[in-house]
Amino acid sequence: MDGVLLLNKPKGMTSHDCVAKVRRLLGVKKAGHTGTLDPNVSGVLPICLGKATRIAEFLTGTTKTYEGKVTLGAATTTEDAHGDIIAARPVDRPIARAEIEAVFDSLTGEIEQTPPMYSAVKVGGKKLYEYARAGIEVERPTRRVTIYELELLDEREQFFGETVSFRFRVTCSKGTYVRTLAVMIGERLGYPAHMSDLIRTASGPFRLEDCVTFEDVERRAADGTADALLIPIERALFHLPKYEINDKVAEKVKNGALLRLPAFLEKLDGPVVLVSPEREALALYVKHPARPGLMKPLKVFR
Repeated sequence: MDGVLLLNKPKGMTSHDCVAKVRRLLGVKKAGHTGTLDPNVSGVLPICLGKATRIAEFLTGTTKTYEGKVTLGAATTTEDAHGDIIAARPVDRPIARAEIEAVFDSLTGEIEQTPPMYSAVKVGGKKLYEYARAGIEVERPTRRVTIYELELLDEREQFFGETVSFRFRVTCSKGTYVRTLAVMIGERLGYPAHMSDLIRTASGPFRLEDCVTFEDVERRAADGTADALLIPIERALFHLPKYEINDKVAEKVKNGALLRLPAFLEKLDGPVVLVSPEREALALYVKHPARPGLMKPLKVFR
């Protein structure tokens, strides 16, 4: 089984656990996800199976879209609803829609984030959450991420109450911590805050409406039609440029041969997908770093 399974990850499971369950249900040895989702986050989790595990790195750098909820009035250790409260301040004034939208505008574009202590970012060879569980505070690296779009999903013009919650949609770059974004929104509004709900609705070209559940996988595995759930490698890579080759060249590609770089690919910065006349993805090629006018194989699939 070679292809990408789009799983609608349920809450309460780690991404690693989801991969292990898919591997068990489908009886496959090679499987891996394309970007961790926190246990308490649901939504789009692409899982690469078989030969598709070789393209996982080309799917992880794509943009992600989430829908979530910010709650003002309390901050937590984990920056979400499952941590201990570390700061609290009742919302003591009405908050106007225009004020929230102005904060959203200020956080759109390239911003700096410091990952939460309860995260999988590694420092000194250990994940931050391992330090956090041991009660050890370490210096966390600041990273630059891009917020492409940040939209308020709430019709109210005024927000009242000791705690105020509102939903939002964000499209962002790889490495963005939406939990931290929720905290930043609260800070700019003048209150401690945390992310109280989150679902990933898109990962690159993959959408939530195209995902399947574990129940779907189990049913298909039982009746022997699980292959139909998989997105072929060539479709998973459709965001990359394509170059169709004939059968004679395809034989050379299968043996890892160097090829002449077509003129229309001279400005190529990343990989190109070589496809057969039947539109099967045969390999990924890149410009040769030392031999102008040639390209070399990066991954050969068939």
